[in-house]
Amino acid sequence: MDVRALETLRAVRSQGGVTAAAAVLHLTPSAVSQQLAALARDAGVPLTERVGRGLRLTAAGQALADAAVDVAVALERARAACAAWAGSPTGTVRVSAFQSAAWMLLPDLLTRVGAIGGITVECADEDVAQDAFAALTDRHDVVVAHRPAEGGPGWGEGVAVVPLLREPLDVAVPASSPLAGRAALDPGDLAGADWIAVREGFPVARVLADVAARSGATPRVVQRINDFHVVEALVAAGHGVALLPRYSSGGHPGVRLVPLTGVRAGRQVDALVRPDVAQRRVVAVVLGDLVALAEDVARG
Repeated sequence: MDVRALETLRAVRSQGGVTAAAAVLHLTPSAVSQQLAALARDAGVPLTERVGRGLRLTAAGQALADAAVDVAVALERARAACAAWAGSPTGTVRVSAFQSAAWMLLPDLLTRVGAIGGITVECADEDVAQDAFAALTDRHDVVVAHRPAEGGPGWGEGVAVVPLLREPLDVAVPASSPLAGRAALDPGDLAGADWIAVREGFPVARVLADVAARSGATPRVVQRINDFHVVEALVAAGHGVALLPRYSSGGHPGVRLVPLTGVRAGRQVDALVRPDVAQRRVVAVVLGDLVALAEDVARG
């Protein structure tokens, strides 16, 4: 079987269709379809089936996509075994992070990796709904992602997960608010507050739902903004309160972060990487530096 066709099958599964897979593989949809057809002839069984105007993998296609991961991991291990004799690892590692994690981690990551020499880190900032983070690993070697720290779904199959840190979420209130002088706030203290929240499907929105459940009142969301620097500016101007991450907020002088009691409000920050990509020595170096940086952040 052709290794490139196996990679194409994996991409169709992870991206959810031929067109999206073609985009990450830098192929035309027609070329992707041709590779799938050739792979099905080699396999001797149908690997895809039509569903409406789209395409999905059959049970045989799913099984072969699982096996394709094993093939890719074995090939990368073989390359790594040879590379171990070539001296220090060299190459380019593409790292994506959601915006506040990029602010928190990427400047020092570039400094640390730059001091090693031989490794180039190409950075991107991408924040997506939680269920879309895993698919980003088809376009980036390392994807820094976030999810609610307590409960909720994980990242699904097909990605290796390197935990980085648990970041508490505090209540951001205007510095002029009577709440700003409190040592902590209970969810009940926030019943009736105007909330500035992130868009639905993002981790902090799910944490707000947990806070609301403890308060016994439906949160009154007046704005939905994903950029935390904008959120801070709105809070400072008195337009509401918000949940903001303790380590990666911008420190606006007009905002006070007050811890929550009665609910464990936090988000888990992880690095996601495809199992085969994780075998690359340069990727292992970058992951190691990310873990060390996250430990430094958590220690304060």
